[in-house]
Amino acid sequence: MTGLRADQPATWQNLPAGDQLIKMVRPDHPRLYIDAAGFDTLKKRVADEPVMARMAEQLIARAEDLLDDAPVTYRIPDGKRLLAVSRRVVGRVFDLAMAYRLTGEARYRDRLFVEMKTVAEFKDWNPSHYLDTAEMTHGVAIAYDWLYNDWTDEQRAVIREAIIRHGLTPGLKCYRGEERYGWWVRSQHNWNQVCNSGMTFGALALADEKPEMAGEILHDAIVSTPLAMKHFAPDGGWGEGVSYWHYAVRYNVGMIAALDTAMGTDFGLADIEGFDHAGWFPIYMTGTVGTFNFADAGMGRVVNAPSLFWFANRFNQPLFASYQQLHQTAQARDMIWYPPDGASKDLDHMPRDKHFRGIDFVSMRSGWDHDSVCVGFKGGSNAVNHSHLDLGSFILDAHGERWINDLGADNYNLPSYFGRGRWNYYRLRAEGHNTLVIAPDNKADQNPKATAPITRFKSGDDHALAIVDLTPAYAPRVKQAKRGLMLMNQRRSVLVQDEVECEKPTQVLWFMHTPAKVALDEARRIATLNQHDKQIRVKLLEPAGATFEVRDAVPLATSPNPQGQKTNHERKLTVQLDNISTARIIVLIETAEPAGDAPKLKPLADW
Repeated sequence: MTGLRADQPATWQNLPAGDQLIKMVRPDHPRLYIDAAGFDTLKKRVADEPVMARMAEQLIARAEDLLDDAPVTYRIPDGKRLLAVSRRVVGRVFDLAMAYRLTGEARYRDRLFVEMKTVAEFKDWNPSHYLDTAEMTHGVAIAYDWLYNDWTDEQRAVIREAIIRHGLTPGLKCYRGEERYGWWVRSQHNWNQVCNSGMTFGALALADEKPEMAGEILHDAIVSTPLAMKHFAPDGGWGEGVSYWHYAVRYNVGMIAALDTAMGTDFGLADIEGFDHAGWFPIYMTGTVGTFNFADAGMGRVVNAPSLFWFANRFNQPLFASYQQLHQTAQARDMIWYPPDGASKDLDHMPRDKHFRGIDFVSMRSGWDHDSVCVGFKGGSNAVNHSHLDLGSFILDAHGERWINDLGADNYNLPSYFGRGRWNYYRLRAEGHNTLVIAPDNKADQNPKATAPITRFKSGDDHALAIVDLTPAYAPRVKQAKRGLMLMNQRRSVLVQDEVECEKPTQVLWFMHTPAKVALDEARRIATLNQHDKQIRVKLLEPAGATFEVRDAVPLATSPNPQGQKTNHERKLTVQLDNISTARIIVLIETAEPAGDAPKLKPLADW
């Protein structure tokens, strides 16, 4: 589309052509994330507000440490990714550029140019793994824009030509479909947001100097990004897991913020369904010990996301800012987006339970303090990017420890890790998670295309529960399979109940991975888990006659076992039922001494 009515705002759905878009970019620098008036306000806030002063002090100290560090070198240690180098450059740009803008001290500017000249002289920014190019373009564009009026003509030329040669030129080939490495333009996961964002920063930085190239890239990036953003609907969950939420959102928010500051509009991207709720996801995906690291998501202590400050401001949700304030590490974007009225809301009164309906993940907890009981419970789809065969799996924190854990990703460079051999690796299979394995063999032990819906969720004063229909995950081996989790006994115990009806008599295995030491009672129906002078108990309530055993976290004898997999130091609490057609497996996990009578057991249909 090339034109709009005067009263019709441009959105990603009715976007003007590139030559019209480029006319909307403000002519002055800086214009990415922040403008000159914004930097003036920032300096005043540093002078007036203790929190901002502390952040500035920490950031400048990091910049000072960088002065004597050697610039990065072109290094692809795994033969595929320059990504670590790109990310190091981005971090250095933000620290050095912000330190210069706050202090005016030339040594930060001069050290930054050493970095820029170095990466400008790289042979490329590794477009074959386009995340590397996108992140590097983002960082170099920030350096160009924030210090635009302080660079010499020669310095600007060095940085500008690097963005064109190593960033925008291969980017244009991606949007035009001229390179195989441009597959991400049509993708619906984190690559989309990161790569489109990086190209947007490069285009906005050079909009007045390379208008034709920049306009075409801006148009195509804005049109492409909703392909991924639609997956935030309806309530902000992200199927790739919490660490990939952080990665995708960091660049998604960055792109929106840069469009706002450079063009005065984000073309409706922030209004895409679910995005206004996305700030809840890292909060509820974090227990007392760390994040609920389903899929390939890494386990971190917390998600430190400056984007939460942006969400707080944009959507008037101060709790997002209060959460980030607890974890911020004085990044440049923390300072830019720190709310004008601070971040002091009480987090203890947030709802304790949350069902992310779009991805069918449930988080339940007894409270928000460090000793709370926290459970993460996984339904959803096995077909999402970075997913594992982990439908029905769960994670448990209590007493400031992680008792039931997810082993996490394996080495991305393993043969066919993202290909046809993905389900050969233990950590990615159902047997490597805290769920069921039914009729085990050497094939995928859940249906890789299955979606398991949460069919019931309830949050009460003294309990919470969720039920997932696992039938699609185990078809055609089963007629029906369901799992329920209930946080009960004043939210101090967790009841795990499985109901399985098999197509024919077969073996059913119940697995639970733990980093704790495990001791079984004489009857092998009670397991006591110990770590760091703390303990919980796991009781096998049904079926009668079944027992626990403790195994190593290794593949079954019937499973594939490729070389090169990570060693797992966890133990695996196991219930094995042989030659059964129907089964009800009920396990009670007690994090404290039981109070009152034993739980009354009833079918999931009556929960």
